[in-house]
Amino acid sequence: MVRNLRRREVLKAAAVVGAGAVLAGTRPAAAGEASEAAGLWQVAFVGTAHVHTPGFVNTVKQRKDLRAKYVWDHDAARAKKNADQLGAKVAADRKEIWSDPEVAAVVICSETNRHEELVLQAAAAKKHLYVEKPLGMGARDAGAMAAAIEKAGVLFQTGYAMRGESVNLFLREHIQKGTFGTITRVRKSVCHSGSLGGWFDTDWRWMADPKQAGVGGYGDLGTHGLDLLLWLFGDLARVTASIHPVTRRYGDCDEFGEGILEFRSGVVATLAAGWLDLADPLSILVSGTEGCAYQVSGKLYFQSKKVEGADGKEPWTKLPPRLPHALEMFLDAVGGKRDQPLVTAREAAARSAVMEALYQASAGHKWVEMK
Repeated sequence: MVRNLRRREVLKAAAVVGAGAVLAGTRPAAAGEASEAAGLWQVAFVGTAHVHTPGFVNTVKQRKDLRAKYVWDHDAARAKKNADQLGAKVAADRKEIWSDPEVAAVVICSETNRHEELVLQAAAAKKHLYVEKPLGMGARDAGAMAAAIEKAGVLFQTGYAMRGESVNLFLREHIQKGTFGTITRVRKSVCHSGSLGGWFDTDWRWMADPKQAGVGGYGDLGTHGLDLLLWLFGDLARVTASIHPVTRRYGDCDEFGEGILEFRSGVVATLAAGWLDLADPLSILVSGTEGCAYQVSGKLYFQSKKVEGADGKEPWTKLPPRLPHALEMFLDAVGGKRDQPLVTAREAAARSAVMEALYQASAGHKWVEMK
């Protein structure tokens, strides 16, 4: 099994609503618990800058148990565009949302450098929070947001959807069972061709501006892989990275990188991410003394001395069902569905802190020790 993987780490990584995402005894009533006769519960969008906003708008529109009441954005035209699609009201002032008792939750898809102000206000207003990743620009603001969310006792979720993929659920199960023996090395890759295709030239230009996004291509996609690795293997000892721009399409904004992560368990992982790949066929590799698994072009190959039939010759198809998207699980939780496996605010803050350390390591050509 993973060397010295402590029970505390496993329990922390497996935190669910009621055991970590919300402080016991302090959670306000979910919308579905307040009154079944009250009809649809209501949500507001606070900031609509993120590239995932259109998909989230469609998700909310398709739900039968809720409706969007407000949309706020510092960009008035953007607010109106999304409000029109949702049949919602444009909130000229965020206070209108914070003070409305009918609004149970908010979806924050603003620029990352606006997260702290919005999250602190929403938490103070006792609104459940879906905040698009990454939570913060770095350790300081992400930590402040996590503390405020915990103090408020509200539900929290962010967009780390890789946890719910069938292959990753399978890997987590077998890592915990010890199927791989002593795990020594792991590779994770999360890449696309966004910079080559000009995906950030117009509407999403802020995402290629580290002053607003906190990161460039490496952090934007790498945060997904980072969350998965921490979820699978626990606490880190130290990190280093090499992160760079290439095309200069977005000036000095980084477009790719590779990190090395040393875990306290002894696992050594590499994390590749960026916007410059025409293809990204090998998404993950887990290698141990008694087993190996890798996913290539969407297919999992699995070999283990401890599992009958796991010879690695054919794609392994005995996988658990995929979980709903992170936003769907959050909306379900607010609607009253128990035990949804949400990301905790502290987990989200830790990802921002580690990503900040990876960028610091790259800039300083050094290893950064993790606390």
